[in-house]
Order: sequence, then C-alpha cells, then structure tokens
Amino acid sequence: MKKVVSALFLPLFLSASSNSLPLSEALEILKNKNLEIKAASLEVKSAEEDIDQTSGLHWGKLDFTQDFARSNDAGNVFGFKLTSREANFGDFGFSDFSMTNPNILTVEPHDLNYPQDRNFFQSKLKYEVPLFTGFAISSYTSVMESVKNIKALDKEKVLSEKVFQLKKSYYDMALLESSIKNMEKILSNINALENTTQTMIEVGYAKKVDLLEVKAKKGNVERLLVQMKANEELLYHYISFLLNEKVDDIEVPTSEIAEPNFTDDDVLTRNLDIKKATTALDVKASMLDASQAAYYPTVGAFAEVATADNTFLGEANDHKAYTVGARLTWNIFNGGIDGAKVEKAKIEQLKMQSQVQLAKKGISLQLAKIKTEIKSANQEINSLTKELELANAIYENYEARYKEKLVSMNDVIIKQSSQIEKILQLLVAKNKRNEKIFELEKLANGEK
Repeated sequence: MKKVVSALFLPLFLSASSNSLPLSEALEILKNKNLEIKAASLEVKSAEEDIDQTSGLHWGKLDFTQDFARSNDAGNVFGFKLTSREANFGDFGFSDFSMTNPNILTVEPHDLNYPQDRNFFQSKLKYEVPLFTGFAISSYTSVMESVKNIKALDKEKVLSEKVFQLKKSYYDMALLESSIKNMEKILSNINALENTTQTMIEVGYAKKVDLLEVKAKKGNVERLLVQMKANEELLYHYISFLLNEKVDDIEVPTSEIAEPNFTDDDVLTRNLDIKKATTALDVKASMLDASQAAYYPTVGAFAEVATADNTFLGEANDHKAYTVGARLTWNIFNGGIDGAKVEKAKIEQLKMQSQVQLAKKGISLQLAKIKTEIKSANQEINSLTKELELANAIYENYEARYKEKLVSMNDVIIKQSSQIEKILQLLVAKNKRNEKIFELEKLANGEK
C-alpha cells in the first residue's frame, strides 16, 4: 500500500499552471481595483479640496454685481440719477420756484415729488481681501492639511487590511489544497483497503462488518473532501470580491510564509494607528492656534468700481465711480468666551497627547501578544508534525497486521481516524500561524 505522506515532508503546495494568478499580480490588481481602496482614495482627494478652500481665503474674493431696477419712487429716481451722475437742478423742482411767491417754502415741487419712472442699470466690481486675521486662516489651513494626512493614513490602513486579507486567502488556499491532497491520498488508501477487505471476505479471512466499517470511514473522508472543496470555492469568491474581478485560478504559494524580522521599534515607528494619533495631535495644535486668533485684531480691505445709467453700460466711462476702504475689528471683551475656547483647546491637546501614548502602549502590548502566539503556533506545528508522522506509521503497521488477522478492522479504522485528526489539527495550527504572521505585518504595515 502506498505510504500516506505528511504535509510537512513534501513541498507544502504544488505549483499552479501558467494561467494561474500569482500573488504579486493579485496585489497590484487589488491596489488598482478594490472598491474600498478607491473610496479611501477619493476621501483623500476630497480632503485636498478642503485645503484649497481654506487656503483660498488668503486671496479674498472678487465679485461682479449687475443691478437692474425701474421705479417712480421719488427717492429712488433721484438716487438713480445721482448715482449715474445725471442729476440736474430741475430734478429738485426748480420749475416751481418763484421769487415773487411769499409762500415759496411751502411749495411742493412736482418734478421732485412726482418724477417720471426711470430705469437703473448699475455694474459693480468689488474686491475684498483679509489683510490680517490673527493667523486664523493659516491655522485652519494647517488643520485641513493634517486632516488630509489622516485621510491618507486611513487609505493606507484600508490598503494594509485588504493586503492582509488577500495574502491570508492565498495561503489559506495553499493550506486547503495541501490538506485536500492528503485527504485524497487517504481516500486512495481506503479504496485499496476496501478492495483488500472484499478479497479477504471472498476467501473467508474477513467479515462483512469489516467491509461496512471501511465504507463508513470512506464516506466520512468523502464528506470532509466535499467540505474542503466547498471552502476552496468560497475562497475563490472572496478573492474575486477583493480584486473586483472574476478569479477562478490562482498560483498558490509554494512554501510556508516566513516570519518577518520586525523589531518593536520598527513597528512603533511604522504603525499607522500611531501615525494617525500623532497627526491628530497636530490637528489639536493647529486648533489651539486658531482659537488664539480671537485675541488679535482682524484687518480687511476692499476696492470697488462701478458705473450706472438708465441703459446697460450707457456712457460707462463718464458715469464710473470708485470706492476704497479698510476696516479693523478688535474684540475687546466678550465675557471670557475666547479665553474659555483657548483653554478648551489646550485641554484637547493634552488629551490627544495622552491618546498618542496610549496608542503606543496598546500597540506594544498587541505586538507582544502576537509574537507569543506565533511562538506557540510554531511549537504546536512541530509537535503535530511528529504526531502525524507517528500516526502514519501506526496506521501502516495496523493495516499490515489486519491482513495477518492480528487486529480487527475497527482497530485499523481508529488509527486512520487518528491520522485524519492530526492532518486537520495541523491544518488549523498552520492556518493560525499564517494569520498571526499576517497580523504582525499588518501591525507594522509592512508588505513583503
């Protein structure tokens, strides 16, 4: 009978066909097509636009206003004419003025009180610019830049998580295929044992119950194979989801994943959560600067040019006018509100400093935990490998002894069950080891 081969004594996995998708290419597809990564990239671009919006306040604003009105209201008509530099003495009602009228002061000028209706077109160009805002604009710009950096770190974290999931799926597939091959080898041995038992029954050296036991074990192995192949199909669906395209054949890794050589300092320096907390601390510092802007005066200036007429741009050059000005605003007292805002900003900054330290402590604890779990998984794999080797040898021994009628078929089946159990336990242990190694890479956000 063919020897059952342990998963550890052969290359762990067989190479795939030339049309299979290798992990390196899958990672590139992931970065370009994964929908969550695309969404995170758009968040970064959105934050960049927020920076442009805030920094744009430095340049002020230029507005063009075009007014049109028509009125016979005395005040409006007189104002229209005055604005367009076309008022005359007749507009004051001088046609009703008479030096011989002793009650001249009580005369109500008809031309002034009842003017003809008039159109009014005014074109105005106005530029307003902040000259000094107590560093508020620059502070808020710094806030937006830090927010953009946080969004970029969020994107890197999403990418790191998806890389973790893709790599784990590839190595899960490799372990699954290795286990399937081992189970198929066991199924082949059971088929051979079934044929042997049938022959022994025919010559009177075995009982029918022996054959029933073999068939029951065969059904159990076939059921496990069906489950494994179903899990294989689910993994392909998940990889297709990650890559946002149909994948039905991958090039599984040909060796076990190596444990990365990250020092604790490497992890603390590169970890995205710590970087994000540090960047959030920059946000709090900028918010403190922005709150302190209330202690400074604000200075703004404006310049305006306009022209008006009873027709659109009529005699624009003759009717043009300009206005320039500036304004200083300085809050002297507002009930201590500004001081309270500054103190709150200082407290938020201190709180964020504590959170940065907490993030570093938390990552250090998580790092120690993962390294311990990897060490434990390595020891478990070594132990299970030896146990599987022993289970293989025992099964072969019992199979040979059964042919010599020294043990029962039930004894053989029990030893084969132990063999299958060790294969499945080894699969779980290796899967756990891979997962912890990928978690370590994700913690350090390093891609291999």
